[in-house]
Amino acid sequence: MAKPNFPGFPPDTMRFLKELQQNNERDWFATQKDRYEQVYVTPTLAFIEAIAPLVKKASPFLLAIPKKTGGSMIRIYRDTRFSSDPTPYKTHIGIQFRHEAGKNIHAPGIYVHIQPGNVFIGAGMWRPDRDPLLWVRERIANHPDLWKRTINRKKFRETYRIDGESLKRPPRGFDKDHPMIEEIKRKSFIAVSDIDPKTVETPEFPKVVADRIRLAEPLMMFLCDALELSY
Repeated sequence: MAKPNFPGFPPDTMRFLKELQQNNERDWFATQKDRYEQVYVTPTLAFIEAIAPLVKKASPFLLAIPKKTGGSMIRIYRDTRFSSDPTPYKTHIGIQFRHEAGKNIHAPGIYVHIQPGNVFIGAGMWRPDRDPLLWVRERIANHPDLWKRTINRKKFRETYRIDGESLKRPPRGFDKDHPMIEEIKRKSFIAVSDIDPKTVETPEFPKVVADRIRLAEPLMMFLCDALELSY
């Protein structure tokens, strides 16, 4: 069970994010620094701390680190150097539970997204680098039945959807007539599961997220096996 010191995100968290979307500028944010700490940083770190033992139980190789920088909480500050969008702040809370091999390779991981009206968990690999992408495609090509079983399990299909863009043409080196060619053409191998936004404000939120992580275990194992990683 989740630790009792996490009562849920306060209602003002979603209000803050809504107001940030309407006032996404540095001057406004400067007047909200104390509020940002109280309703964004503090409850996010409390959530990560509460779910950490549940994440470790799901996989000892996933990292749940309740640190303000360098941990599982993703920075609110946007990198605008190469973006056409000049707004300086993200208008959602992003949380990542990375595989311990994530520093060395584009490894599968878990992502939690909290935004007014849009709360979800993502499991898998989003836009992996060239080599990991090739290794996953090769594993699907060589083990098509296993991949089909992985993504078509009843409970998984009822809870998750496979998301992300695909190539228009088969990638080089793969048979265009392969029965799994549409799966091989994927650029990402990510499953997304929506969560009722009301759950965010309850003590049950860590358990709900942990249950979704466990449901994604076969997908995570398939991807980790492709990269020769433990899970």
